[in-house]
Amino acid sequence: MSAAGEGGGSPFWRFSLATYRKPGVAEACLALQDGCSVDVNVLLFVLWLGTQGRRLDAQATGLVLDQAVGWAREVVVPLRGVRRRLKQDPPLVDTAAAQAFRSEVKRLELEAERLQQEALFRLAGTLPSADGAPPEAAARANVGMLARVMGTAFPAAEVERLVEAAVPERA
Repeated sequence: MSAAGEGGGSPFWRFSLATYRKPGVAEACLALQDGCSVDVNVLLFVLWLGTQGRRLDAQATGLVLDQAVGWAREVVVPLRGVRRRLKQDPPLVDTAAAQAFRSEVKRLELEAERLQQEALFRLAGTLPSADGAPPEAAARANVGMLARVMGTAFPAAEVERLVEAAVPERA
């Protein structure tokens, strides 16, 4: 994620940009993406909801995943694949042209992620309201629920790094 579109967008998008640039967050997100097949936008979304004291149960978490999967699978992941492929020796075209094209694909990938996040933000209105849970506990619970619904476990160190970054006013 970069600062493109930083001034605009939903509160969730602004949260994501601010959180993602904190030390260790990008690495934690990519480790969970590559190691656990988590959709980073969904991960950031459940963290963001948690910062508002909103805890998700398995049904709500499943709904979020169901809503996000199509766009991620059909648009974001293919763009990511093209961008990553162009990082190495490109076939046919010269390296400079391939790198210029890679930059454009990266911009499109970021825009696809922003669009996904805007859709998730609209979905937030249909999800459980704050229930008085402290933000740190709700964020941690939401990430744990996401892992459970996905049928996996997230490494504790990455989860802790993300919760610390998402809920900076921790006591």
